Amino acid sequence: MKIIGWVTSALQVWELLVSSVVHLMFGFYIFSSAVAGDLSQTLTDLVKPNLSYMAGRVEVEEEAPRLRARGPCNDDPPIVLVHGIFGFGKGRLGGLSYFAGAEKKDERVLVPDLGSLTSIYDRARELFYYLKGGQVDYGEEHSRAYGHSRFGQIYEKGNYPEWDEDHPIHFVGHSAGAQVVRVLQQMLADKAFDGHETSENWVLSLTSLSGAFNGTTRTYLDGMQPEDGRSLKPVCLLQLCRLGVIIYDWLDIPWLKAYYNFGFDHFNMSRGGIGVRGLVDLLMGNGGPFASGDWVLPDLTIQGSVRLNSRLNTFPNTFYFSYATKRTTRLLGFTVPSSILGTHPLLFIRVLQMSMWRYPQDAPLPYKGYRDETGRTTTER
Repeated sequence: MKIIGWVTSALQVWELLVSSVVHLMFGFYIFSSAVAGDLSQTLTDLVKPNLSYMAGRVEVEEEAPRLRARGPCNDDPPIVLVHGIFGFGKGRLGGLSYFAGAEKKDERVLVPDLGSLTSIYDRARELFYYLKGGQVDYGEEHSRAYGHSRFGQIYEKGNYPEWDEDHPIHFVGHSAGAQVVRVLQQMLADKAFDGHETSENWVLSLTSLSGAFNGTTRTYLDGMQPEDGRSLKPVCLLQLCRLGVIIYDWLDIPWLKAYYNFGFDHFNMSRGGIGVRGLVDLLMGNGGPFASGDWVLPDLTIQGSVRLNSRLNTFPNTFYFSYATKRTTRLLGFTVPSSILGTHPLLFIRVLQMSMWRYPQDAPLPYKGYRDETGRTTTER
């Protein structure tokens, strides 16, 4: 039995090592791509004036007016693209685009920068004020319950201040972003924004791209406890992520946070605010979003999704669309990645891990009738 235990522990450590390396490499790949893109753009901007001088007159701005001319008239509703976990909006990571440059095609396409790891609730509040304008209000009761400031970023002018029932919006959400829009629409229906007379009809359509409406078993593989869907395993990938995010926010390096921000500013975790003693408390799990549970991973467990969905409605005047994606296939009775060449090498490992994961037999099922076959579909969407 001891040998079996040692082998199991060795496999768990190996899986943690592989997952850590994969995520670090992919994060470095994204970050370096953004830096390389910014350097390239800077060099291009330096060269353009010289080209214009040498050619006599070069219409370097020709493309922008052409694209603007193709855009819809001002009466057409904007399209708001909402990113998922670890995502970013326009203005972050330099010129890198989360949505493959969609926001550059038309000025009516908006890509808000929401907290990349903040809870679905907090991100829904941020999305409202990004569009309507004003200071983000997370709500007195919610802020007190989870131990963070009630107010957040100030938007001097909303990106679509005329937003109301007569000027509704098309929303497109990717992964966790789709659930953010659903929660926002429920808040609009519940008139949950002080000083604003809202309704569910402010949302004209909601399109989901691989939306995590029913959660994902990936959360358990990365370290969420299957028993409750809230707490973290003592040793896991998410624990390493937690430590890294806390140190990143505590250091509070302005230029770095301007480049990428996890979105926890309302938890006031900077070194200037809490000092070294506060950092120790955070690292020990005595405070902050990871201790209170007010971050996105608990919302993306199956249990968390059940809790969210129990409070959400669909509405008759809104169009709902959902597009699922899949990178697995059945081979000899097993679910495996469908393609090596068609999947990024680093993501291939993640798909393989998800294909092999099974819900622990000694843990209570997240809901009655749960099967691993059903759970796997949530990892593919």
